[in-house]
Amino acid sequence: MLAVRKNNLGLWLAGAMLFLIAASGTRGQRSGASSTASAEHALQLYNTHTNEKIDVVYRRGDQYIQSALAKLDYFLRDHNTNEVRHFDPHLYDILSDLTASVGRPGGEIDIVCGYRTTSTNAALRAHTNGVAKNSLHIQAEAIDLRMPGVNTLKLRKAALALARGGVGYYPHSDFIHVDTGRVRQWCFDCPASLINGD
Repeated sequence: MLAVRKNNLGLWLAGAMLFLIAASGTRGQRSGASSTASAEHALQLYNTHTNEKIDVVYRRGDQYIQSALAKLDYFLRDHNTNEVRHFDPHLYDILSDLTASVGRPGGEIDIVCGYRTTSTNAALRAHTNGVAKNSLHIQAEAIDLRMPGVNTLKLRKAALALARGGVGYYPHSDFIHVDTGRVRQWCFDCPASLINGD
């Protein structure tokens, strides 16, 4: 009888230990998941037209921070008219992922162009080649950019690899275009070797 009780006690202790080990593993997984869910996504931008800078956390986990989005929308306003339009926040995710994919997570991005009013877009079309009549800049779904210290060809290749929208390359002006439209690419005034993303 004593042997049976010792066996039962031993089984009970082993079961309790397994339960505690499993429970602590679950807690560890949960805390890992919550750290991912609360991960901060930030952008550091410099506007080449206004000389303004912004360093802002725009998303925590899956939740966009509305006050940060409003700051980014203002930062990316049409610098000719000061008109502001709400940007597709997925564009900010593309920028964030782009910095990481070139080995500079959170690195500064120089903004060449953000939002454009239809009048600004029309004026650019009249004086500059390579400006689309129905540009996604008008919809606040596109940004032209470069990164200090990163070759724009490398930046273009990284943007193409993300495959999350349109990517344009303007080597003579030293910037790339990214947008949240359909996946496509173009290279303005490029040698044939660069037209297909090589």
